[in-house]
Amino acid sequence: MIFAIPLAWLQLKRETIRLLVAIAGISFAVILMFLQLGFQDALFESAITFHKNLKGDIFIISSQSTALIAMENFPERRLYQTYGVPGIKNVSPMYIGFGTWKNPFWEGLPKSQTRQLMVTGVNPSDDVIEIPGFTVQARNEIRLEDRFLFDSKSREEFGPIAQKFPEYQAKGELIRTEISNKQVKIAGLVELGASFGADGNVITSDDNFRRIFDQRQKGDINVGIIQLEPGTDVLKTLDTLKATMPGALRVNPQLTPEQAREDFIIGDVRILSKKGFINVELKYWQEGTAIGFIFGLGVAIGFIVGIVIVYQILYTDVTDHLAEYATLKAMGYKNRYLLKVVFQEAMILAVMGFIPGYVLSSGMYVLTRNATALPVGMTTSRGIFVFCLAVVMCLISGTIAVRKVQDADPADIF
Repeated sequence: MIFAIPLAWLQLKRETIRLLVAIAGISFAVILMFLQLGFQDALFESAITFHKNLKGDIFIISSQSTALIAMENFPERRLYQTYGVPGIKNVSPMYIGFGTWKNPFWEGLPKSQTRQLMVTGVNPSDDVIEIPGFTVQARNEIRLEDRFLFDSKSREEFGPIAQKFPEYQAKGELIRTEISNKQVKIAGLVELGASFGADGNVITSDDNFRRIFDQRQKGDINVGIIQLEPGTDVLKTLDTLKATMPGALRVNPQLTPEQAREDFIIGDVRILSKKGFINVELKYWQEGTAIGFIFGLGVAIGFIVGIVIVYQILYTDVTDHLAEYATLKAMGYKNRYLLKVVFQEAMILAVMGFIPGYVLSSGMYVLTRNATALPVGMTTSRGIFVFCLAVVMCLISGTIAVRKVQDADPADIF
């Protein structure tokens, strides 16, 4: 066994060009799997970033809402029907809509350029969003007419708002632009981040939101945020809401009993814990769109490509050294020993191909994050997972190629 490791390595390095081609092929497969998994995780993470930053324990949405990009309206009175439940500290309505952003006129940036962005309206008196920049002072700013907070992590196509804002602030001025053909002023910057559903974000007061979306019926909201008193049991409060809220109760039969405590429909509204609210968004992107399947297919293709590449390398290597294998068998070495040599070659290739693939993928994550403002980054768990895939990929190739060694008969070769 001690001799088997250097034998495997010596056979691989004997043909330097072949070894480099093998490493490049495996690295390509590793990069492909890393990119597909990274983009998929970025999609899911960006989709729930907004939810994670909401300071609430229980959420109410329309029973027709499926995701943040498809939030339906429901009457605000349904939110206030929860006030009689013990343990509820505060309730706050939230408005969500998508408006057309018109870039301010700056040199090199045409004023006619427009993009869709997500507009969030909140009561400035309620501290319901926990993100950098959403301070008491910022909330006081958006109390004023037509004042908005711009997400500095929005895509660069929205213009250099974050870079220009300090210059205007130093002069005592505000950046003026338009959202859905209504003039607005940028009164501050926050940090939320773009997602697959929204390339950019602005936050304003509920009054300013209704000025932009003046077609909305008064009293129609998109999300109801319920904050509980410290120490209040969320599940017990949800059970109480289930028993006291007016309307017919409906529970998704696909949910487990525990999940059904955190996600149920009463009449025209859906009541969820924060975990349930996040899961609704994740489920939409995982099952309600083709994106999850597409990324999964990309990983499978990378895996198959890697198997084919490694198999070709190992099969060629085994064929070239068939006489040596036959000699070893004639000397008394069993098939088990020769199989170990081939599998060790596969393991060496997996490790040597994974390392450059990991490094290059990390660099591509940085480039993608800078270009798209999506939360793409290398994680330990993903690195371990892809390494295991690379090892399995090479071992499968070794299993297929090893049949040639088993057929190596000294009598036939000599």
